[in-house]
Amino acid sequence: MDRSTQGGKAFGILKSHQEDKLKSINEYAKVEDLAVKLDIFKKKYMEFDLNDKGDIDMMGLKRMLEKLGVAKTHMELKKMMSEVCGGTSKETFSYEDFLAMMLGERNAILKLILMFEGMSKQEERKHVGPPSAKTFSELP
Repeated sequence: MDRSTQGGKAFGILKSHQEDKLKSINEYAKVEDLAVKLDIFKKKYMEFDLNDKGDIDMMGLKRMLEKLGVAKTHMELKKMMSEVCGGTSKETFSYEDFLAMMLGERNAILKLILMFEGMSKQEERKHVGPPSAKTFSELP
C-alpha cells in the first residue's frame, strides 16, 4: 500500500516531517540577494563536482580546499564532511547539503573558508589599477 494513500497517525507524521523540511527550505527566501548567492554557490559546486554525479566526495572536497590554498588532513576533511551534511557520516554531500550549509544557520569550517575566499576576491577587485592621485594635504 502506498504511503500517500495510507491514513492515520503514520500519514500525519510523514506530512509533519515533509512540512518541516519544506519550511526550512522556504526560510532561504529571506536571504538578501538570494538569486545572486544561488548563482555563485551553483558555480562553486559545479567547479568541484568533477564527475557530474551530483555529489562531492572526500577527494573533491580535498581538491576544493587545495585549490583555495587550505590543505587539510584526512580527519579534518571527515569532520568538514560531517558539518556540511548536518552531523551525519555520509561519504558525499549533495548540492542541497551545500546550500543548507551556506544559506542556513549552520556554522561549518567550509562555509567560513568559502566566505573568506569570496571576501578576499572582492578586496582584490577593489585595488586594481594605479593608486589615486593625492594632494600634499592628504599625505601623512
